Amino acid sequence: MLEYADIIVAVAGVFTLAWIADLLTGRRGLFAASLVAGTGAVCGWFLAVRVFGAVTMDEFGWTLWAGAGAALGLATFYLFRNTR
Repeated sequence: MLEYADIIVAVAGVFTLAWIADLLTGRRGLFAASLVAGTGAVCGWFLAVRVFGAVTMDEFGWTLWAGAGAALGLATFYLFRNTR
């Protein structure tokens, strides 16, 4: 179980970011926020591990990259979302 602790921390952190973003915007669309945050987290992981080679999957550093990707994705989503 401890070998997957970094993945559990990343998933919990990304869901927490999505939940906070949903609360702050008052949209009540947690599924959409979670989907956007998850996609941003995967992009952050990909940049950190595969593109830049800054960290490996054996370290906790990629979780910060995943969180940053999720935050950037959520900010972009709520900035450019069409409001009526």
